Amino acid sequence: MPDASAQPTTDADRAIPDPLAGYTTLRTGGPAERIVAAGSADELVHAVRTATEPVLILAGGSNVVIGDAGFPGTVVLVRSRGMRVIAEDTTSVTVRVDAGEPWDDLVAATVANGWAGLECLSGIPGSTGATPIQNVGAYGQEVAETITGVEVYDRVEGIRHVIPAADCGFAYRGSIFKYVDRWVVLSVDFRLARSPLSGPVRYAELARTLGVEVGDQVPLADARAVVLRLRAGKGMVLDPNDPDTRSVGSFFTNPVLDQATYEQLLERSADLGDPPAWPGADGLVKVSAAWLIDKAGFTRGHPGESGVAISSKHTLALTNRSGTAHTADLLTLARTIRDQVHARFGVTLHPEPVLINCTL
Repeated sequence: MPDASAQPTTDADRAIPDPLAGYTTLRTGGPAERIVAAGSADELVHAVRTATEPVLILAGGSNVVIGDAGFPGTVVLVRSRGMRVIAEDTTSVTVRVDAGEPWDDLVAATVANGWAGLECLSGIPGSTGATPIQNVGAYGQEVAETITGVEVYDRVEGIRHVIPAADCGFAYRGSIFKYVDRWVVLSVDFRLARSPLSGPVRYAELARTLGVEVGDQVPLADARAVVLRLRAGKGMVLDPNDPDTRSVGSFFTNPVLDQATYEQLLERSADLGDPPAWPGADGLVKVSAAWLIDKAGFTRGHPGESGVAISSKHTLALTNRSGTAHTADLLTLARTIRDQVHARFGVTLHPEPVLINCTL
């Protein structure tokens, strides 16, 4: 294992006096006291070990909302790149991917190589190292299904080691890494199937668009192309010419309700019809946050203050349409939506992105 005290080989200690808005897809957020860049795992470890506390690890910036006051400490930019095969057999391949590798570049490479398991996660912005933190998922796939281990720097123990997937605490949009700053993700290992076909298509919308039945398999390239088209239609693929993509994607997670709460929701929504729902283990039911938001009176394009608005394409995305809005404006709209959904349906929505130096 490389020496965790190794010195950076590039300019990882260089101060960059830019506002943090430029490092996020939402394009909001104030300045940091210091910003340094780390181009490798060794540099990342060194930057974290020697940084002035507090420390914020920031990669693609696609799942964070940073307050207008910025961050009162050191921001370490994860800029490590690379992927390599570390194990393979006749049916599978295991790929180790550096934390700073752009996620969709990885997905594109796996599809091109005939490796199945990530194809339905196409078009998601951000870096690979961020995916285990919130167990990124879309269109019926989650990274927890293919991750075998996560290499981390443990800031408490001062060591580098690999956490097996079974110990990562993966859950719906969560893991042991989320909301905890103990571990810095350095690389992620994915075990993928050698197959020209996708995994079984689980998501009804994707199946309909592909023209297949739920459970069928399709060529990897077809699955990727359709997922990209569906995401783009919802403003979920970054496009500098589309203001709807100045967002963090889905702002709220789909609520997971116990049976009693779900029955209460059905009573409150009897005049509207049943919300889209997906049964889970132990009687839990996941319901559509987008449906709740829409039926609470917040339709696509609903405006907030100073140029923030619900996306014109998808009610789950809150956008900085003007490009000049403040985080406070976005959070005001988010609170209004959350409170009205609770008042109407008795269900509390929770944010999907990580909130930095701000609260909902």
